[in-house]
Amino acid sequence: MRFDNYDTEGFYDELFEAPGKPRPGAQILVERIHSLSDGDVTRRQIAAEQALLQMGITFNVYGADGGTERIFPFDIIPRIIQGGEWEVIERGLRQRIEALNLFIHDIYNEQHILRDGIIPEDIVLSATSYRAVCSGLTPPKGIWCHITGTDLVRDKDGTFYVLEDNLRCPSGVSYVLANRQVLKRTFPIVFHKSNVRAVADYPSHLLETLKYLAPDTQSAPVVAVLTPGIYNSAYFEHAYLAQQMGVELVEGSDLVVDNGFVCMRTTTGLQRVDVLYRRIDDDFIDPDVFRKDSMLGVPGLFEAYRTGRVALANAPGTGIADDKVIYAYVSRIVKYYMDQDMILPNVPTYICAEAEDLAYVLEHLDELVVKAANESGGYGMLVGPHSTREQQKEFAERIKSAPRNYIAQPTLALSRAPVIVDGHFEGRHVDLRPYILYGKDIFVMPGGLTRVALKKGSLVVNSSQGGGSKDTWVLSE
Repeated sequence: MRFDNYDTEGFYDELFEAPGKPRPGAQILVERIHSLSDGDVTRRQIAAEQALLQMGITFNVYGADGGTERIFPFDIIPRIIQGGEWEVIERGLRQRIEALNLFIHDIYNEQHILRDGIIPEDIVLSATSYRAVCSGLTPPKGIWCHITGTDLVRDKDGTFYVLEDNLRCPSGVSYVLANRQVLKRTFPIVFHKSNVRAVADYPSHLLETLKYLAPDTQSAPVVAVLTPGIYNSAYFEHAYLAQQMGVELVEGSDLVVDNGFVCMRTTTGLQRVDVLYRRIDDDFIDPDVFRKDSMLGVPGLFEAYRTGRVALANAPGTGIADDKVIYAYVSRIVKYYMDQDMILPNVPTYICAEAEDLAYVLEHLDELVVKAANESGGYGMLVGPHSTREQQKEFAERIKSAPRNYIAQPTLALSRAPVIVDGHFEGRHVDLRPYILYGKDIFVMPGGLTRVALKKGSLVVNSSQGGGSKDTWVLSE
């Protein structure tokens, strides 16, 4: 299997500058693949899939036929990013997370940005992710967004854009770690010669971030991962990260608030928990404060958090900053709090809550990507060029009935990368989700989850919509 007939079809390709011309850093990989005997690439792909199967790398799809658990599709041809290019991405992500943290704190406290008219007050206060109960809160160390997954896309000219922010319970980092384990065995010589930056230390960085949030009185803080349970789509990740950090994986039923402190039920009695990495949405963490019908949370948890007796990561209320309408204002947020221009630009965005933008969107639905403000996983979205007249008509009615809930963006010519398809290479569209930890310092994992739209021509990379993944190699320079 060779790249001789690989066609970039005019898209920005992550491995090739032009047909037959690898990008800097990809030459070693391409030469190695060309040196393999017939069928060897396919055999390595099969071996990688078997290794992931044995590792139990799965995700759940709600409502799927034939059972809920699936193996996450994986392609062994890595995506390669040059060190200099990554340096810009890292600076941009640090800037963005710092600004968003300042924004969240302001929104739940003085609200200067609203009073100064930088963002319309009704846009923020009407968001379904705005939590009025968080008003007046200052979380431990003043940090709200401890773990963030920021989705990036590259356009046809090679420019990286931020597609969206994920500050509630971003998932996928376990696949990054598992993919790397497999790829190091698949192309060991290429991996070594390419000077790929490591990602295996992410769990230790995560644990340090969580410990940093613990009350100062605790010299050896107890950390636990709070999961909704085995039926959650990311349960594998919850268990994997808990195991990698060497901490307990708990469900709401394992916890109780006793004398104002959060405790785990153990065989030797109650044990205090100082920090919870919660993988449960705000609505379900405490039935005393949020959804009263929640069976997943812990009664009294929010009061323990509010009084500083337990730290939660991410903090309740952070979802206000990954509302897709708020996203459209991030350049103003960065400028307002940091007096800087945004390093990583947003995709140009139309805000349907604004009359002029609304009119434009309704007239150009066949050209735009329309997104609901608080949907994820590729749901609640219209990809205009790939939609039918009937779908456009339906979305027009949805938008007109709730304009605050929608944004629209031009359809980008997303970059592509080679994947193995029926014994040869074809280009498929990709995005990138780096992971950022905010503790004592801001740490950006070098790389992240490259998601692949495995369906030919598709722009939807989400695993729930048939997407797969690649290992992401950030090269040292």
